[in-house]
Amino acid sequence: MSTFQYPQAFRSAVHSLRQDLAEDGAHISVVRNYNFAILPYPPEEEFKLRQEIDRLGRELVDRGWAIGAIQLHKLLLARLESLEPDFIQSMIDREKRLSKAADPWRGLRALKEKVANLIEGETGLAQDVIREVRRYLEESGRGPERTVIFLQRAGALYPFLRTSGLLKHLTGRTENAPVILLYPGTVGADNALSFMGVLPPDHDYRCRIYR
Repeated sequence: MSTFQYPQAFRSAVHSLRQDLAEDGAHISVVRNYNFAILPYPPEEEFKLRQEIDRLGRELVDRGWAIGAIQLHKLLLARLESLEPDFIQSMIDREKRLSKAADPWRGLRALKEKVANLIEGETGLAQDVIREVRRYLEESGRGPERTVIFLQRAGALYPFLRTSGLLKHLTGRTENAPVILLYPGTVGADNALSFMGVLPPDHDYRCRIYR
């Protein structure tokens, strides 16, 4: 489990990220052609995290950066809202029905499977993120070297999608713009990340982890 606590180490991580978004571009990557980084934070500190990132964003704009904030919960809701109302209602009814069974978690597992099928893979939520990244780049006119993208509200994806799976399908498709995933969870040994502090620690990340 992670030992860092807000505000000391949490602010230290944001400070390190601030320094790496320099006048000559972003220096967040530890792997060539993989311009991603992760900033973990305790899930219960969601609102403090937003305040810190809002402050950082204003500073970056003053320094000539363009900022893109992609709200992952909105992309998830948009996918669900695009479905037929009868399909959504059938998922709700099935989850309620199965939750009354001997195994109360059966309903959640069934719902998780249905939603995961909608958002996993390269044609899932990753496709929506790529579209938004490219839209921000086109609208800003600054190019990837002066645009930074924040992936926010990742907690909405729990328990339907691991963020490592999302990043995997973004590789090579974000025009090399620096992308920062704001990660609600804990950091364990060898930088293993536990999504929301609940899922088993995941080592399947090859980007820099700010902590």
